[in-house]
Amino acid sequence: MTDLRAALAASAALPALREQPLADPAIPRMELVEWAERYGVVAGITTRGHGFSLGLWSEENVGQVMTRWRAFRAAFLPRFPALILSHQVHGTSVAWHEQRADGWLILDGVDGHATAARGVLLSITVADCVPVYLAAPQQGAVALVHAGWRGVAAGILERAVDLIKRHAFVRAADIVMHCGVGICGECYEVGAEVLSCFTGQAETGHRTVDLRAILAEQARQLGVGEISVSPWCSAHDHARFFSHRASAGRDGRMVAYLGRPLA
Repeated sequence: MTDLRAALAASAALPALREQPLADPAIPRMELVEWAERYGVVAGITTRGHGFSLGLWSEENVGQVMTRWRAFRAAFLPRFPALILSHQVHGTSVAWHEQRADGWLILDGVDGHATAARGVLLSITVADCVPVYLAAPQQGAVALVHAGWRGVAAGILERAVDLIKRHAFVRAADIVMHCGVGICGECYEVGAEVLSCFTGQAETGHRTVDLRAILAEQARQLGVGEISVSPWCSAHDHARFFSHRASAGRDGRMVAYLGRPLA
């Protein structure tokens, strides 16, 4: 089980990697410019600019949301002919996508995606949960995981790392990881039920939990070679990002994305 205090203390020493805004008036978004320069991947997240919610499974008008999704996809063509998304269930299922199949692929009940194929843009929706970006740069494999408290406690990160290791024939030390824009520890207060899932013992009362710190500690235990954490908080920085917690459940959804573009 996770030592919450140790995870929080260790996270203070992690390098911060800040997503940077892009000058694109059509699709408000931020990207990991350093990952693009170092690893040749496209990794980023949309923001709440112009009310650009991409929550397909929400109460918002489906036609309006789909119009935004089409604009999102158009922004990445022709570098990414394939776009993968899914209905997420806060589980631990991570799908490996062997080959590129151009067009849309929409799955059900999947909270993470991985591939070594070029031209495949992996995507997940978030609004406080942490998007976890994984890459094995030398082998060209990438994975993107939706990590809320249930998935983190149930081991979705380990599933994703094992999947890359098996399919790309790499060691955990060959993998780099970034914990992206999500709710910070100061803003994420949880009850005894959630705390017990991480400590493995009966808990009482309420405490704050830093999911990115826990994920970073899990990654260290798995032997992941390089770990970084975004300094952005979806709740603190609510003017930039959608936040389920800060909006009392009324907010939209952002899309985190990751892939290797066609050469």
